[in-house]
Amino acid sequence: MGATSGFDAKAFLKGVPEQPGVYRMIGDGDLVLYVGKAKNLKRRVSSYFQRTQPSPRIAIMISQVVRVDITPTRSEAEALLLENNLIKSLAPKYNILFRDDKSYPYICLTGDEFPRLAFHRGAFRRGARYFGPFPSSWAVRESIHLLQKIFQLRTCENSVFQNRSRPCLLHQIHRCTAPCVGEIDEAHYALDVRLTALFLDGRASEVIDKLTEKMQQAADNLEFEKAAASRDQIRSLQKVLHRQYVDSGKDENVDILGVVEEAGVVCVNLAMIRGGRHLGDRPLFPSNASGCSAEDVLLAFVEQHYLDHPVPAKVLVGPACDAVRMALEEILEQAPAVVAPRYAAEKAWMEMAEGNARLALANRARDSGRAELRLEALREALRMEDLPMRIECFDISHTMGEAAVASCVVSEGGAMKKSEYRRYNIAGITPGDDYAAMRQALTRRYEKVAMGEGVRPDLVLIDGGRGQLGIAVEVMAELGLESIPLVGVAKGEGRKPGLETLFFADGRAAANLATDQPALHLVQEIRDEAHRFAITGHRARRAKARGSSKLEDIPGVGPSRRRGLLGAFGGLDGVRAATVDDLCRVEGISRKLAEQIYNALH
Repeated sequence: MGATSGFDAKAFLKGVPEQPGVYRMIGDGDLVLYVGKAKNLKRRVSSYFQRTQPSPRIAIMISQVVRVDITPTRSEAEALLLENNLIKSLAPKYNILFRDDKSYPYICLTGDEFPRLAFHRGAFRRGARYFGPFPSSWAVRESIHLLQKIFQLRTCENSVFQNRSRPCLLHQIHRCTAPCVGEIDEAHYALDVRLTALFLDGRASEVIDKLTEKMQQAADNLEFEKAAASRDQIRSLQKVLHRQYVDSGKDENVDILGVVEEAGVVCVNLAMIRGGRHLGDRPLFPSNASGCSAEDVLLAFVEQHYLDHPVPAKVLVGPACDAVRMALEEILEQAPAVVAPRYAAEKAWMEMAEGNARLALANRARDSGRAELRLEALREALRMEDLPMRIECFDISHTMGEAAVASCVVSEGGAMKKSEYRRYNIAGITPGDDYAAMRQALTRRYEKVAMGEGVRPDLVLIDGGRGQLGIAVEVMAELGLESIPLVGVAKGEGRKPGLETLFFADGRAAANLATDQPALHLVQEIRDEAHRFAITGHRARRAKARGSSKLEDIPGVGPSRRRGLLGAFGGLDGVRAATVDDLCRVEGISRKLAEQIYNALH
């Protein structure tokens, strides 16, 4: 057995069972180094402690192990699910990690009487139908635009739909049949909805058959305008299919997984074919994959992605076809067909996926080179010894002290890392006290770092001048984090870019960077993102607070006046939408009381 840092592997392995389960390699300070699954825990964990290791990466990891925790499970499938959940929650240093993106966009057909065609991202609602996922928001919007041309379903919000008195512009340009004003009856609209759903399900040939039947029936009834409309729909649909079918001839659903490695960096490109149409690509880059093979990265992606997202009938892969098939059989009750490219269309799809992966790698290399230049410029400008690879920036947003929100955004390696952004709702301070708000936000953020639980930044930017920076210095000193560099970024006159002043915690004179200085551009980008993130959080909190106001909470509005208001405007939403003059027209509501009601609800 290979020796590790104080870990007696031989004694430990005597008590490891020969059954499926999950193991966790633990380092100093209870840091989880690696999470893995095993068909046979004893055999798998033993393999790590042989005299020779298969790679330097594993050898380095094993040298840091102080203990191994195991969790036996009832089956391999259960072990896989547990492993995936632990990887996502713990983010171990030596596991290959893909961003946990559960927000792939979908097309939604709502469950309304006249269903709405809509872009959707997030949790599914009962009664609606969802089609996807799509690789990008662009692919969804392009598909909705196409469906509007062919089937003319409504895309407006219910609040607009229910209050129209005449057709909108979309009806005039033949993008909507205007069910809002009765230009189409429910039965005919329902037929268009069914055809849309068939098309989104990849059954385009059935749609063409039904449209042909509809055209023939209209012609037999001498309804030539309706017949011509169906003919135009068929032509539009065939034109679209001819353009998007990539030489397939089938209404098939396929995921193509192209994996390419260049200069030690691996990209997995997910291309989606739905109903024979190429919907686009999504290049994905893993974390913690240094020294890992392209096959290892591909298998990590397959296990993490298909546990959370729908799987199509077929998955097309190049190398590691058998390994991917076995992984999917473990994950899914009904695994898809996993095949290597055989036919001309499949080979064309794979070439396209791998070509786009190479393009993504080239773009990433170019961007990382630019990012490194900006980080080096910032290091020089701030006189830091090392590159500030992880930068965190704070901003405070409120309206006259109301609904104060602090934001913390993170830049890592010169790129914004949105998954680590955080907002802090500020409470228990004097409204409008920005210093107290900043103190609370910084304390909440860095208490965990001081206890060794969070990630320590290389640089902290504070959106503000000397006063805000002084608060940050005090907080960091209280937490024992004085060694983290702090810089205040004061806004220029009128928030004009290029007029920012930098204040330093070490007593140096304030500085203004040249407008063409890459370091300034990086600081501006991070500071502006913190400002945007704080404002959106503040507005959402303010809207929620105001939206939750009730008539019962307004002095002077008793039961009779409340009934009068609700009856006059058809409910609380109507009261909220009313102007002060509208409210005055209700019996018993003076202008002063109307203004009170309006202000309370807004």
